[in-house]
Amino acid sequence: MNAHKANNTKEKVRQLQRKLYLAAKLNSKRRFHALYDKVYRKDILMEAWKRVRANGGSGGIDQVSIADIEKNGVDKFLEDIQQELMEGKYHPKPVRRTYIPKGNVLNVK
Repeated sequence: MNAHKANNTKEKVRQLQRKLYLAAKLNSKRRFHALYDKVYRKDILMEAWKRVRANGGSGGIDQVSIADIEKNGVDKFLEDIQQELMEGKYHPKPVRRTYIPKGNVLNVK
């Protein structure tokens, strides 16, 4: 992907984010019911992948790592997710919760 196309993709995602943000700010009671078709857009999925990749995201409960996805092909991975989303068959795995010890926290009442 060339630099111009990458920047254009990033800008399209930002435009969508801005539209949603402004609509929510205009009406605090606004609810978004029709975003599903936006989620499976190829540019949105690719931007999400880039962000996960950039922050070194770790495998979820399914233990699939970034390296696993890259080894098997990022495009194939995203196409599979896109297809599942479009068909209404995508069901995310449960979140793996990790508790972080807080040390000696005073219990003030």
